[in-house]
Amino acid sequence: MTRFADRGRVVPDGLGIRRRRRERGWSQRDLVRAICDAHERATGRRIAFNLNLLHHVEEESEPIEYATVVLVAAGLGCDPIDLVAE
Repeated sequence: MTRFADRGRVVPDGLGIRRRRRERGWSQRDLVRAICDAHERATGRRIAFNLNLLHHVEEESEPIEYATVVLVAAGLGCDPIDLVAE
């Protein structure tokens, strides 16, 4: 069962996110760039994504809003539900 926390927060699969990023040969900074680029392609608007947040997600599976998981998934080109811990 997927663990959904209060207020729309979920526990991400930090190791899975890291694995997918490394499979592409990307640094964390490269993934942040890909996240921002994907958001701009989808909405026409540029966003700033926090590199420190990505670090905490990968290292500690820090609970984040599901909307943030959607952004990360867009950068990785995968389904957001694949990045949520089970």
